[in-house]
Amino acid sequence: MLPRLAKSSVLQQVRGVSAIANAEPSGPSIKTSIPGPRSKELRQEMDIVHQTTSVRFHVDYEKSFGNYVVDADGNTLLDVYTQISSLPLGYNHPDLVKVATQPHLITSLVSRPALGSFPRTDFADGISHALTSIAPKGLKAVQTMLCGTSANENAIKTAFIWYQAQRRGGLGPDALHLESCMTQQKPGTPNLSVMGFEGAFHGRSLCMLSVTRSKPIHKVDIPAFDWPIAKFPRYKYPLDQNAAYNKKQDQECLADVEAKIAEWKRRDNDVAAIIVEPIQAEGGDHYGSPAFFQGLRDITAKNGVVFIVDEVQTGGGATGDVWAHDHWNLSSPPDMVTFSKKLLTGGYFYGEHLRVKEAYRIYNTWMGDPTKLLLLEKAVEVIKRDGLIDQSRQVGAEFQKRLGELQASSGGKLDQARGRGTFAAVDFPSGALRDKFVDLAISNGLHCGGCGDRSLRFRPSLVYTKKHLDLTFDLLDKTLKQL
Repeated sequence: MLPRLAKSSVLQQVRGVSAIANAEPSGPSIKTSIPGPRSKELRQEMDIVHQTTSVRFHVDYEKSFGNYVVDADGNTLLDVYTQISSLPLGYNHPDLVKVATQPHLITSLVSRPALGSFPRTDFADGISHALTSIAPKGLKAVQTMLCGTSANENAIKTAFIWYQAQRRGGLGPDALHLESCMTQQKPGTPNLSVMGFEGAFHGRSLCMLSVTRSKPIHKVDIPAFDWPIAKFPRYKYPLDQNAAYNKKQDQECLADVEAKIAEWKRRDNDVAAIIVEPIQAEGGDHYGSPAFFQGLRDITAKNGVVFIVDEVQTGGGATGDVWAHDHWNLSSPPDMVTFSKKLLTGGYFYGEHLRVKEAYRIYNTWMGDPTKLLLLEKAVEVIKRDGLIDQSRQVGAEFQKRLGELQASSGGKLDQARGRGTFAAVDFPSGALRDKFVDLAISNGLHCGGCGDRSLRFRPSLVYTKKHLDLTFDLLDKTLKQL
């Protein structure tokens, strides 16, 4: 039997609330070690029925609000990690809670449609309001998916389908292609590849692991495609003091991309697509300059390679724009932009030339979730109504300034402070020291997380304001002094 919500449930606490600040705690409150005794007990219970190797602590989501997360032991933490960068409006935003009580969301939930075959009567309207309204420049067509990994996976399939159609003069598969693919022979099963980058993360499915290079634990024991991995810039910071070095990084990386495209063509394994993150988030918050991405776009256009920009973690406003690639000033739009996390549903925008003409080639039972689309529609409305992108940009500028100051006063404990908007990171001398810092920060009431080998990343929600920033840096400073 499912447990009933306690009297302090989300609905009771947010009913009539007009601003998230009214429901937020006044600050962190630590009652036990983290994980505490109740979290440990719950983990033991969970371990009997489900894997728990990555569980940090259990969360009381009924008591978590705004920028604060509350764990099973009643510890309240300021959260600048936000479910791995996936909460646009923080916890239990009253506007989203209200949407969740409406009949059209309830019917979407209990009679979940197979969207590819039996979409709701209001599905097109939902797409228009939630996604078309924030579409990347030059891309209006969109396909919803379950998550970021499935978005990337199906974007790559779309790229392969288009690439092969070009080889056939724009035509669909003929009888020979259809017959030969069933025995995994040419021409129906071609040799094609996708280029990824050193340090990239695009998901953990079998296909995506062939373009993922963030951590070996994700890839070990898993067979992989023979696909090229190119160099990605590794800049020195501050950027204005290392311009010559960083420009050389761009040039070397772009030359490597061109060389590998040519090499794989000689192998009769054409690079059909390149997939790249604006910021290599999971891999350690590595950035590319506008010049690097402009060069990458020009290379893909010249070689007839589909250019896929993976905005699963960067899309949604944290970088000061809905899309991080808006900062690049490209000569032409990307061919596809994938998304998930802060945009609640997974999916990808694509150029009209990539529209798949045959049924069931891009397909699965659910192809997304209309309940997430309804929540996103409201989230987009709130983001525009409350000016949250502008707020993120302004708070982000102060965040970058304060992070640089923290590094300068850290006595060598911090290095390479970097970021765009509130999407930020800083490095420690070692992964072990970074991990120790994360544990100490959590014990002080600041929930944060690492990425890459030795980086600390910040991923607050869009309702993160100056008062939250001030508290964040008070807690960071306190924790550094304890390190």
